[in-house]
Amino acid sequence: MIYTSPHSNISNVMGSQAEDIDNRAQGSDRYLLMAVVILMTFGILAVYSSIAFFAESKATTAGQLIIGHLVKLGIAFFVMLIFSKINYHTIAKFSRLGMVASLFLLLAVLAFGTEQFGAKRWLNVAGFSFQPSMVASVALLVHICVLLSEKQEYIKDFKKSFLPIMFWVVVTCALIGLEDFSSAGILMAICLIVMFVGRISMVQLGTLVAIGIIGGAALIGQSGNRQDRIQQYITQVKDIPSEHIIQGSGYQAQQAHIAIARGELIGVGIGKSSQRDFLPAPYNDFIFAIIAEEYGLLGAASLIFIFTLILIRGVVFIARNAEDQLGALLAVGCTLTIVFYGFVNAGVASGLLPVTGLPMPFVSYGGTSMLFTGLMVGILLNISKHNRGRRTMYYG
Repeated sequence: MIYTSPHSNISNVMGSQAEDIDNRAQGSDRYLLMAVVILMTFGILAVYSSIAFFAESKATTAGQLIIGHLVKLGIAFFVMLIFSKINYHTIAKFSRLGMVASLFLLLAVLAFGTEQFGAKRWLNVAGFSFQPSMVASVALLVHICVLLSEKQEYIKDFKKSFLPIMFWVVVTCALIGLEDFSSAGILMAICLIVMFVGRISMVQLGTLVAIGIIGGAALIGQSGNRQDRIQQYITQVKDIPSEHIIQGSGYQAQQAHIAIARGELIGVGIGKSSQRDFLPAPYNDFIFAIIAEEYGLLGAASLIFIFTLILIRGVVFIARNAEDQLGALLAVGCTLTIVFYGFVNAGVASGLLPVTGLPMPFVSYGGTSMLFTGLMVGILLNISKHNRGRRTMYYG
């Protein structure tokens, strides 16, 4: 009989548990990564199918454009992998610098930005065009998460806690809203949720909601285009006969409805969309309508399910089991940003929301939004790496 010391057994068990914990810490959330890959696959197929009209308008070939989309997807995936390796606490250290830099970019786009589709949202630097609003959105989310986690000891204090957070939220959303009202509205909503999760008082949140409503009304009032979109949406909701909607956002929504209706249960087939020739942005703003037409209700529902899966993985699993409060808040903010954009894009195409011009993450034609969505997924993956399997409940 071989004698084994009890102390040796205990050491082996403890060593095994430590190794198991370390292995969990090294692994990212595979379900989240799988969901992102599926979205990218959906996007490649849908963009290739819907890009013919865009290719004609740009005097180029569909092949060149799909290659460009694949390159941007590859860059976004690479950014995602890079940020999944960077500890989110390291990112947090540069939050104030990123916030200040993004505000300068927002001011620059107002002065030197280029106008596309009726909005001045892009900056051109050395031939590269990007949207500062996406940079500012990510910077703001990271910064308010850092502030919330740092100020928990006096989180209910209006002057020490709420006022500095409100300053960054209001200034950033106002600058974005001047040219991109939809993005500003979504960002404000996400910030409110993150602040609620971070235990900001309801009275203080109500103050920010009131500021948001007043500011939103002012931004709508100074823009005829925004008023027109809302009027077209009201017309659409009232079910006014289609001959009254012959142009503008109402026409776009009407063509999207036709595309979705044609899809029925299983769709008309890959590459067989007819409505792509009538939608001004089938590869971007209305890509959900093309997917619904070609893949039917089953394909559209599958896409919604993937975004729901991302919501569950990000909020229920990654945020709830985060290593600390900063990780939990970042997980909530990044997850909601990705999911809100996906749901809003689908809601616009379905007629549930007015036309916004917002892309569907990883599905719409590549650009700045895809790059920064990849960055946010990378942050989520890094937070999940540090998840030790504990239900820390740093929010609620």
